[in-house]
Amino acid sequence: MAANSFMVPLGTPAPPFDLTAVSGGSVSLADLKGSPAVLVAFLSNHCPYVRHIEHGLGELAAGYGSRLSVVAICSNDSVNYPDDDPTHLAEQAARAGFTFPYLLDDTQEVAKAYRAACTPDFFLYDAEFRLVYRGEFDGSRPRNSVPVTGSSLRAAIDAVLSGAPVPEDQVPSIGCGIKWKPGNDPT
Repeated sequence: MAANSFMVPLGTPAPPFDLTAVSGGSVSLADLKGSPAVLVAFLSNHCPYVRHIEHGLGELAAGYGSRLSVVAICSNDSVNYPDDDPTHLAEQAARAGFTFPYLLDDTQEVAKAYRAACTPDFFLYDAEFRLVYRGEFDGSRPRNSVPVTGSSLRAAIDAVLSGAPVPEDQVPSIGCGIKWKPGNDPT
């Protein structure tokens, strides 16, 4: 069933994290310090909304190069949703052309801290780790004819990188609800 972003208040500081990467090692929020813009994307492998935009996200991230730090986080219960286990996430990263770390939030504490609700769910921060955008990738959905361009997210990234304010009128992301482990659902 589709779920929408919670639309966390703009200006909210990015919660810290230190998570294991699918490719090995770990990545923390502190590792991203010094980047002019930071994108934290909650993704999954099995969700049709994510699959619909995954190539576009890979291209968007690659296009910004070092001007944008990107991390993807999968917080889904991989026991009950094995398509979201580390092996399948690594396959997704290769398939989609992700050049950024894909992190595992096994405890689901990071998803709770960010108030992530769905996959995909995008959180864009400025250089001081203040939230400037939370919302959709673009208007494309699995069953509409809108092209996948990343236009909504791209406009926010461009504003941050140019020093312009990001418009506050933002459209929530929509996707598959995060697959919470029993007793973890924060709602």
